[in-house]
Parts: sequence; C-alpha cells; structure tokens
Amino acid sequence: MPPPIVLSIAGFDPSSGAGVTADIKTAAAHKCYATTCITALTVQSTIGVFCLEMMREEVARDTLFELVRDLPPAAVRIGMLGQAAVAQVVAEFLETVKPKNVVLDPVLRSTSGTPLVDDKGLQILRDRLIPQVDLITPNREEALILAQQNPSKSDKNEQMASCARDLHALGARAVCITGGDSSETADLISTSDGQEWFRAPRIESRATHGTGCAFAMAIAC
Repeated sequence: MPPPIVLSIAGFDPSSGAGVTADIKTAAAHKCYATTCITALTVQSTIGVFCLEMMREEVARDTLFELVRDLPPAAVRIGMLGQAAVAQVVAEFLETVKPKNVVLDPVLRSTSGTPLVDDKGLQILRDRLIPQVDLITPNREEALILAQQNPSKSDKNEQMASCARDLHALGARAVCITGGDSSETADLISTSDGQEWFRAPRIESRATHGTGCAFAMAIAC
C-alpha cells in the first residue's frame, strides 16, 4: 500500500525548523507522504523571522486544486497563512473540496514576535476556517487572540478552558490548547464530550522553533 498523503498548507522556512520543510520531515517520520502548498516565503533562521514575501493568491489556488486532483490527501495540516487573500483561498478550498482530517495550527506570530497573518486574514481564520476543520491547535497566546480575551493574571488554566469554549462557539469541533510556554505545562483537549488535561514536567530546551508545526503535522499524520 502507498503511504497516506498529508497536505501541508504553510510557509516556507529556509532553516527547515518550521513550516512546509519541517512538515515533510515529520510526515516521513510517521510513514506518510507530504504534499505542500507554500503560503509565504520567509527569510528566517532559528533565531527569528526577518522578512516575509507573500505568495500570490492565484498561485496558492492553482497549487491546491491541482494537487488534490492528482494526489488526494488523507489529511491536511494548515499553518501560517500570511495574508487575507491566501486565507480566503484556503477557505474556498475547504468549502469546495471538503477534505477529511483537517488540523488547523493558527500561526499568528513568530516566537520572536513577527506578525505572520494580517488583521483581515485573522478574521477569515476565525469566521471561515475554524468552523470547517476537525481540530485546532493554538498555544495559549493564540487561543487568547482567537477568543478575543485579555490575559488573566490569576487562573491561567481556567482561562484556557474558557478560550476553548469560545472557540467551540466559533464552530471548532475539537480544540487542543498547548501549554508548553508555561512553567506548569498542561495541554487542554476539548471536544463535544468534555474537556481533559494532559500534564507533564517541563523540558527545558532552547530548541523550540517549529514545535507547534511538528505537533499539528504529527496529529494529521
């Protein structure tokens, strides 16, 4: 049997720590075959993102529809979208093709703080992408932005649960909010059946570039 095909819709990271290049490696590690649609070219390293060059929307559209015509995916991983025009193309692609097993990793800014989606793109992500995917995997900060909540100074875990409920209200079928950025590491899984926490000791490491991409792609695989 040929390996399952997993489509990665994300940015290009020349350091291969994140985005489509990292997704290809993650798919291979899970014995899957990755196809890719690049949403933006970046000048970046493991230190940070220094420049973005957005993909033309017609190129993104042609890439997606030609790929699925020849190589229908068993799952899809959506990462950085960059701008509203590309976000709209991805939304139209999901509405038309209706692929199965879609994981949305809402990449809103880099670890170094560079914005990776514009305001209109964020709105399209909230209104049109979240209701169509099977799982959304934001970190704490991304969950707060998508749920339009201000950070809580008291109970962060309760706020994560509140964000998950707000994301369900936007149409999300399942939510996984990752908490690796906190000293009390805890991931929250939320579905229509309820919420469950997964806790583990924090692993101290500086090698965190692209961990969200790898996590979402591994789930898709």
